[in-house]
Amino acid sequence: MARFYYLRTKLLIILFLISLFIVAQEKRPNIILIMVDDMGYSDLGCYGGEIETPNIDQLGQKGIRYKQFYNAARCCPSRAALMTGLYPHQTGMGWMAASDMGTPEYQGDLNANNVTIAELLKTANYKTYMTGKWHLTNDRKVSGRVSDNWPKQRGFDRYFGIIPGGASYFTPTLYSDNTSYKAPDDFYLTKAISDTSEIYIKDHVLNNPNDPFFLYVAYTAPHFPLHALENEINKYKSTYKVGWDNIRKSRFENQKEKGLFPNETILNPRDSEVPDWEQVSEEEKEEYIMRMAIYAAQLDIVDQGIGHIVQTLKQHDLLDNTLIFFLSDNGATAEFVSNGKSKTVDGSDNTWESYRINWANVSSTPFKEYKHYTYEGGIATPLIIHWPESINSELIGTFTEDYGHIMDIMATCVEVSGATYPKKIKDRVILPLQGKSLLPVIQGEMRERGKIFWEHEANIAMRDGDWKMVAKTEPGEQFSMSNLQLYNLKSDPTETKDLSLLFPGQLDNMYLQWLEWGKDVNVFPMNSLGYGQRMRLYRRNINGEFDMNLGDWLIEKSETIDAVIETDHTSQISGKNAAKIQVKKAGNDQKDLSMSWRYPARKGEKLSIAFRSKSNKPSNVSFGLKKVNSTISDLVRNIVTVKKEIEDFSLPDITIPEDGNYELYFHFGGMNNNSTVWIDGVKIKSSDN
Repeated sequence: MARFYYLRTKLLIILFLISLFIVAQEKRPNIILIMVDDMGYSDLGCYGGEIETPNIDQLGQKGIRYKQFYNAARCCPSRAALMTGLYPHQTGMGWMAASDMGTPEYQGDLNANNVTIAELLKTANYKTYMTGKWHLTNDRKVSGRVSDNWPKQRGFDRYFGIIPGGASYFTPTLYSDNTSYKAPDDFYLTKAISDTSEIYIKDHVLNNPNDPFFLYVAYTAPHFPLHALENEINKYKSTYKVGWDNIRKSRFENQKEKGLFPNETILNPRDSEVPDWEQVSEEEKEEYIMRMAIYAAQLDIVDQGIGHIVQTLKQHDLLDNTLIFFLSDNGATAEFVSNGKSKTVDGSDNTWESYRINWANVSSTPFKEYKHYTYEGGIATPLIIHWPESINSELIGTFTEDYGHIMDIMATCVEVSGATYPKKIKDRVILPLQGKSLLPVIQGEMRERGKIFWEHEANIAMRDGDWKMVAKTEPGEQFSMSNLQLYNLKSDPTETKDLSLLFPGQLDNMYLQWLEWGKDVNVFPMNSLGYGQRMRLYRRNINGEFDMNLGDWLIEKSETIDAVIETDHTSQISGKNAAKIQVKKAGNDQKDLSMSWRYPARKGEKLSIAFRSKSNKPSNVSFGLKKVNSTISDLVRNIVTVKKEIEDFSLPDITIPEDGNYELYFHFGGMNNNSTVWIDGVKIKSSDN
């Protein structure tokens, strides 16, 4: 009998513990992480702006807002830090996805030594969804459809959006899980991201009602191009007639009234590159008014979408136990962009424009500098946290004095989900988490954030308590210690008073700590080369073994030929891949089917070109080198007959006559019907190397 009571008691205890576990599981919050792209610190209504963002403002008024929260100064580094809780360099994304700079820290592709939020939360039985911009895999791999680092492969159950960093809002190439396709008619990307987010939530409630979910909503807006819908643009056409000077002053006054900054805070002077509004011609004013109206409309449409997402949560009684984060990936962008078929700034798909430094200076209010740089204007982001069930009631609607970094969101997700951050996943060694949980702040407790470090294009910074060390390096220049500055952000949150001469010991100590961090995460060799320069260097690293399939090769085919160029994984010529050219019905000209590689070359350098090839039957292939967009005849050209046996082919050494982009091309239009040629081991060697 005693044994019976003992077993019954033990069973009851076990059942009780199981019930506690089930209750705990049920209380785990859903998590929605919303990121906008290139939004400045002052653009939101609840951060001082005049743009209509009532739904985002409502999240702030019923949640917690950060005065001082940081990103990593640029889209790819910020997204890498956000998704992994590590510094960007530790993830392989020390710069951008546009190039592999030759070191593991700057490979432009997420490495294997990290775990994404989605991968982590799946271990805690979360369902994981993503909509919007990914931008965490090398652009060449995207071009070659190498999907090992796409959202589906990095932990997301469902995905819709764009894999690369930018696209038209009206006619982008879209990705659904691992499938790409052209956008349908009457499409607008921001609305599609919002609508799909709603669908994912509704489907989750229908199919997985007992599981929590994680939803990452990564809007591309308000990143250029300036594309928006006419109704929203019209709302703002009169708003910006007062000019950037008045808007900037108005925003700063609003910020002080809201308690973002003390009354004694100094507004940085208007950027020296931006003229006084009254000195701008009437014609230019009209164009600039339109630029900002379109930008505002882009953000307005984001806000409408967030309103729909919140309403969907309410309809399914999910809002109270959903932890919502809202932030931006970097500060406002001062980039000058002007492409597209039309130069008329009207928000249509024919244009490809940015809102320029003139309005970026407004978006950065009251800070200086922009995206790329590590002054507050480049790295400060609004952060809104909304979680009705768990935010300390006394903090609702307030600004916290705590500061934090985008890495901290991963750490927060770990803690609130009950997941265990791993040291190893199979044979992948996972680096220790660098972020620190925001949960103490949410619960009204004190938190010592401690040291945070930055490096981007040789722009560096360190934050430790009230102190910040920062240095700007102009594009193309070498980093210099003489550019180091020191600020006390408690007394001078807008970085107007450099204290480096008054506190040289503090500056030296912080720089030594930054150097130690820099060596630890391998920021070296550090350079300030900009986007174009780094891209040109990367283009000289030809994808000639087709490791990234046909990535960055330009394929052209006329309507007169029935043929296809694809990657063959079984050719066994040089590497594991080769380009496979299949011609079912030949064209009328050699140029009817071609593949080419653009190579930036310098005057006087000598290039040697070689490749290996084979064919199922004798086939004529033309190849050569010419200057892009030049009327000058090809520098060199040759026609060879490719046979069944693997053979090496080459061109005579070529001396480059002038700086510029050159094109190595292969023409296959003269091949016979039903013939197949394999190309592999394409090499361009330079005397400069």
